[in-house]
Amino acid sequence: MPGYAGAAARAAAIARAGGLDEALASGALQRDQDVPLAEALVLGLLRQGVHKYVGVFGHGSTAVGEALRIYEAAGLVRAFNVRSEIEASHVAAALRWQYGETAAVFTSIGPGALQALAASIAPASNGLGLYYLFGDETSQDEGYNMQQIPRQEQVCFLKAASAMGAAYSLLDPWALPSALKRGATTVFAADRAAPFYLFLPMNAQAAVLPSFNLEELPRRPSFQRLAPADDAPFVEAARMIAAAERVTLKAGNGARGVDPRLLDELLRRADAAYVHGPSAVGVLPGSHPRNMGVGGSKGSISGNAAMARAELAIVVGARAVCQWDSSGTAWASARSVIAINARPEDAAHYNRSLPLVGDAAVLVERLVQALRDAGVDKGSSPTRWYGECRERRAEWDALIAGRLAREKLYDSKLGREAMTQPAAIAVVAAFAREKGAVKYFDAGDVQANGFQLVEDETLGATFTETGASYMGFAASGILASALADSPSYPIAFTGDGSFMMGNQVIIDAVEYGLRGMVVVFDNRRMAAISSLQRAQYCVDYRTDDRAVVDYAAMASSVEGVLGVHGGYSVLELRAALEAAYAHTGLSVVHVPVYAGSDDEGGLGAYGDWNVGAWCERVQREKHRLGW
Repeated sequence: MPGYAGAAARAAAIARAGGLDEALASGALQRDQDVPLAEALVLGLLRQGVHKYVGVFGHGSTAVGEALRIYEAAGLVRAFNVRSEIEASHVAAALRWQYGETAAVFTSIGPGALQALAASIAPASNGLGLYYLFGDETSQDEGYNMQQIPRQEQVCFLKAASAMGAAYSLLDPWALPSALKRGATTVFAADRAAPFYLFLPMNAQAAVLPSFNLEELPRRPSFQRLAPADDAPFVEAARMIAAAERVTLKAGNGARGVDPRLLDELLRRADAAYVHGPSAVGVLPGSHPRNMGVGGSKGSISGNAAMARAELAIVVGARAVCQWDSSGTAWASARSVIAINARPEDAAHYNRSLPLVGDAAVLVERLVQALRDAGVDKGSSPTRWYGECRERRAEWDALIAGRLAREKLYDSKLGREAMTQPAAIAVVAAFAREKGAVKYFDAGDVQANGFQLVEDETLGATFTETGASYMGFAASGILASALADSPSYPIAFTGDGSFMMGNQVIIDAVEYGLRGMVVVFDNRRMAAISSLQRAQYCVDYRTDDRAVVDYAAMASSVEGVLGVHGGYSVLELRAALEAAYAHTGLSVVHVPVYAGSDDEGGLGAYGDWNVGAWCERVQREKHRLGW
């Protein structure tokens, strides 16, 4: 086995000692080793706590595969081969997001690497750190390598990845320690973790590094939570809050670490309404009386009204994505913003803002203390603003209740009545709460209706990938529960279009013993885009199809997977969900749902969005507001 002499002995010594550090400290493993680059990479990632690898092997990753085989045999790592590099990226992202486990995605050179790179926009958009290990063209440039970008230039793939984020090419294998230092500060960053792309030329992977110093491999860094040293910004923030009659706090993904008790106190002392972004469900309990629900382009009656009427906005942990603040038009009455964010560029996004830069949990605590010190407690008794917000929340609740009461509508394509998508989603969401299942929402109409409907009492019960809105994320992502050390039962909420972009799970779930559920809400179209086309141009175009697909039969064609038809009523769907949940493996529930122009079939939209026919008006309003 050229280049791998001694690899099995090294792996065995590390396993017996309980880790690389322990093996080096005890002398069970000598510091200087003749080690191939691929093995040194596995050792380096092992030192950073990366034990799991997900991906697709190819001719551009055989040396990495051999290193993983040896170390998996010793019980030090696990490699999971799946059926798509896109799926691998989604699984690794979900593993970090839900379970906090950091994995590495491996691919070959060329199309596989590009597919994983495309899918990495999901973890990049949601602040999730993971490693990507891409096979790459050889460093000696002997001619075109199969599947390289066919240009007479160096490191073309590196250039593409560098546009997405931090990337490094190991053209010189001895640069591995430096590469892993950069990787660690990216993947484990305290402010906003992100993917790190490591390119491995095919001829470099098996190259032996003689007398390589294993102590040169960097450990996982431990970053402290940061906050401003000066009290002055918090004194000013308390003054701004005390002076404002109408305050709204909106939380994004970066608020997920904030103590709900402190958030409750901040809302009371500021007499603030609370609004959340689509991915921040459960940061504050859904039943909290100040929780106005989701706000933004899709938004809600109460959430959008709280944003539009606020004089002072407190923004916690958000990037101001277009749908999050209605393309800069949501804060129609605000005169100033208190912006809490770990990144200066995001904290300073709005004009007329007081940026508080650092860890959101620490900053909220400091802000609450400043309000205590100043004796600010505006919401200790009911106020006009609180009453106004509660009225709008009651209006929103009544709309939802009315839509859910209209269980079915006639669907012309089906030739019969079918459940509306909100009604069906509500049934599955209630079922998930009863069973303690974790909900994953896929992109599209299912996602939009889902984040308008779903309210959780605790964080971590729902994962909605709205950062990139990557179709297929949910059905692929739930496979993470088969790879996790302490798995929970997952349910993927997906449309028929998204499911067809991520249905490899029906095979990989069997391979890795996933117990979970995919619910396919089938309206035989891209309903989110159909409704957008109708709203903008009064007609939909090329967003539906005539194909009739039995997704339950498709799923059942894989031995070990249970396919269930969800029926056409709430009672039928409840029965189907119980049957699916009783299955010991993966279940797929096929639910035909209404699609059409009847407003009763959805939950509506309540904000602006800078797309298509609306652009001129929305841009004009954004410039008028001066944000």
